[in-house]
Amino acid sequence: MSTLSDVPETTVNQSPTTVESALTDTRLRVVLLVQVNSGAEQRFLRAYDQLSQQVAAVPGHISDQLCQSIENPSQWLITSEWESAPPFLAWVDSPAHREMVKPFHGCVEDTRSLRFSILRETLTAGSAPVDVTTRGVDAALRVGDGLVRQALTFTVQPGSEDAVAKILADYASPQARVDETTRLSRTSVFMSGNRVVRAVEVKGDLTAALRFVARQPEIRAAEEALNPYLEEDRNLDDPSSAREFFARASLPVVHHMTAGGPRPTQGVHRHALLYPVKTGCGPAVASLLARQDELAVNKEMAAEQTAKTLLSSTIFQRDDIVVRLVDLAVPLDRNPAMAAGVSGRRAAAVLGRLLDLGADGAVIDLSMDDGQRRFLADCDMTPVTDRKSADH
Repeated sequence: MSTLSDVPETTVNQSPTTVESALTDTRLRVVLLVQVNSGAEQRFLRAYDQLSQQVAAVPGHISDQLCQSIENPSQWLITSEWESAPPFLAWVDSPAHREMVKPFHGCVEDTRSLRFSILRETLTAGSAPVDVTTRGVDAALRVGDGLVRQALTFTVQPGSEDAVAKILADYASPQARVDETTRLSRTSVFMSGNRVVRAVEVKGDLTAALRFVARQPEIRAAEEALNPYLEEDRNLDDPSSAREFFARASLPVVHHMTAGGPRPTQGVHRHALLYPVKTGCGPAVASLLARQDELAVNKEMAAEQTAKTLLSSTIFQRDDIVVRLVDLAVPLDRNPAMAAGVSGRRAAAVLGRLLDLGADGAVIDLSMDDGQRRFLADCDMTPVTDRKSADH
């Protein structure tokens, strides 16, 4: 039985460059599979009618449908269409959404949400499929690397950071195998001040993996040990309390890319950078960083550099919390511009306007090496643990 542990990287990845992003302008189809408690169908239907009226006013929403299985009356399907992923993600991670879905609590046994970019659409019978992306299929088609990523972030009481770090560093790893198709691949935990970020990578079904982990005694013990230190109270024995906590703590991936070609077998540096975002600028910062990472990787690929600097980048964003998780082939300060996510003076100027820089009174110029290094020193989170499965 394998577990997540500190296993040295010994494999070489020969895959092409992969890009997975929610920061696109293609239309989005959201599919929600719902298992309704027996006898609660009418209550569920009333809750949906209420929700559909509320969501119709949400910016970016186009339409939705409610379907009931013709084979099993307890199985329902909600589909919705959105102008693009960003407005949906902003809504689904908002307090307003959590209030809207409260009427469903108690009448729903299980749910699973799937999200798809719409690439082709057949409008009339016999017509050819139409490319409905605004920039062409090449701009929208994404190639994955077989991993699903997610993160949680929460704050702990000031002064408890050392105790929290010890809990998160010392817990026993669960077994990596979830089922025949799903495995835990990697868990990385970082802290900055009293903020914790826990990033997970899963091969297979993320929902199945998270539910599996939550049931493991060693994880449950660690979560219970954290409870006294959390700034936000939670009760893991109360499904509603646990659900609301993890909904608020969710930090979704909005962009990921992995550079193609061979990956170093050792000497890979993983860093989590917590960006000091100005109020209301989170989506703009995430979009800018995503574009800068693509430019940096494409530049190295075009130059046919054998040794890559930026091996992978994952951008997590919710509201104004933006965390960029990078794997670098060199130390963080070797190429500070690429590490910080700025490839030129213009990008540095734009990012500088979106961030709260020099909160202590110092002036930080992101277009200069010294400013970039100072910035990296300020936003580089402290690693707590980094656990990989044996086959990562």
